[in-house]
Amino acid sequence: MNISILGCGWLGLPLAKVLIEKGHTIKGSTTRREKIIKLQEEQILPYQIQLFAEGIQGDIDAFLSDSEILVLDIPPGLRSDPKADFTGKIKELLDHLTRSSIKNVLFASSTSVYKDMEEFPVYTETSPANGHSRAAVEIIAAEKMLTENDNYSTTLLRFGGLLGADRHPVNFLSGRTGIKNPNAPVNLIQQEDCIEIIQKIIEKEAWGTTFNAVFPEHPEKEAYYAEKAAQNTLAPPEYDHNSSSKGKIISSERLKEMLDFEFQHKI
Repeated sequence: MNISILGCGWLGLPLAKVLIEKGHTIKGSTTRREKIIKLQEEQILPYQIQLFAEGIQGDIDAFLSDSEILVLDIPPGLRSDPKADFTGKIKELLDHLTRSSIKNVLFASSTSVYKDMEEFPVYTETSPANGHSRAAVEIIAAEKMLTENDNYSTTLLRFGGLLGADRHPVNFLSGRTGIKNPNAPVNLIQQEDCIEIIQKIIEKEAWGTTFNAVFPEHPEKEAYYAEKAAQNTLAPPEYDHNSSSKGKIISSERLKEMLDFEFQHKI
């Protein structure tokens, strides 16, 4: 198939390479001109595209043309820019999607749409998206816009915290003090499993649904990161025990039921 991946970054680029190995033709986007050559070297048809709430920079219509599937993998960007209008960016994209050849959209969403609470609720795909942080509100609104459009079918893939050989939260947390929620369960997933899940969705044509994607073990945050810090000879983070921990447990049972998926990579 012809597949467009909007956002060939940490997850999108290795995904593109795997899909090309499977025989698909891939168009990939980057916001950086210097990355165009890298995409070409990986046999990806490259486009420099950047979404803004005021419009889209780059040839988005050519990027979408002749493709059947769009993998939408762009972060809200609220950490680097708290005023970023992610919902506005998606709204701009919808105008072009509606008149394109795209039949199915896979939106790489986040489990941040579910609210952290003291009782550590278990959330499934049938649970309401009840998060109220700025990021949650923006992502929930984007999900709603995508799923309510009848011109294509959207699958929401809500990832937990992303891990990889070059990416682990312990590197960021090491040595920090006053970390909140020491007793909260972790909800994490390895990059390789993310890619395999997306492949399964495409292969099984699992469109028009929602999946949570989190490894099915949920150790306590403090114990987990202390162990990872020790394994990597890093200073462990120190936690704030003066207030109750808030958190959640994300269930990914639907992956097993609908996609016959089994997690292969421990957190």
